[in-house]
Amino acid sequence: MTTAAGPADFHPTHVVPREGLPAWEEPDLSRPTAALDPFLPVRLLSRRGEWGEVLCANGWSAWVDGRLLVPVPEPPPAGGRSRLRAEDPLPLLARTAEALERYRRAAGELASERTEAEAFRSATRGLRAGIVIDGESVWLYEEASGRWMYGDGTGLVTYAVDEGPGTPAQPPRPQQQQQPSDPEPSEPEPSEPEPVESGPSGSGRAEPAGGHEPTRIVTPPEDGGR
Repeated sequence: MTTAAGPADFHPTHVVPREGLPAWEEPDLSRPTAALDPFLPVRLLSRRGEWGEVLCANGWSAWVDGRLLVPVPEPPPAGGRSRLRAEDPLPLLARTAEALERYRRAAGELASERTEAEAFRSATRGLRAGIVIDGESVWLYEEASGRWMYGDGTGLVTYAVDEGPGTPAQPPRPQQQQQPSDPEPSEPEPSEPEPVESGPSGSGRAEPAGGHEPTRIVTPPEDGGR
């Protein structure tokens, strides 16, 4: 999609992250297009779930993973108006603290043997939270959108996402049943020699298998052959 707006009318709302972003013609993974360069200013036109439609300064537009766009800082408020923050860290901090408190209470009950392991698993089933604090920096996991958020106390921006936009959730793989392995072939046991049968002439010699008569040792006569 293109627009007639020129560079003078272009007001970016976001910047492409330092790694760049893959782009699509539509919010459809089967229709990729040229990727966006790192730190490219874009304007967010619309959102559709995890997808974001962005407009570039040259009038070119595409769909990207809107969760990864970095918001452009807003100018200082005028006339004493309060500054609006697109990503307020307080609600996510509150939800993370609630999840941690639920897990702490359940773990305490289990450690003091006031509850059984099955009750502990039931109380913590479905809980997901993540937080890393390093001085003024904080990383929070937002389960609803499947992304890690970075904040400095005044706002949050997307740091990383679990999966790309429009990626369907993968069902758990069923455990493959281990097939019994075929027994290794054992070496054939040595067969006992077959008994020697007398030939049709009654000479006591066995019939040769290949039609050739076996070699015979001839004892010379005692009189020297005369």
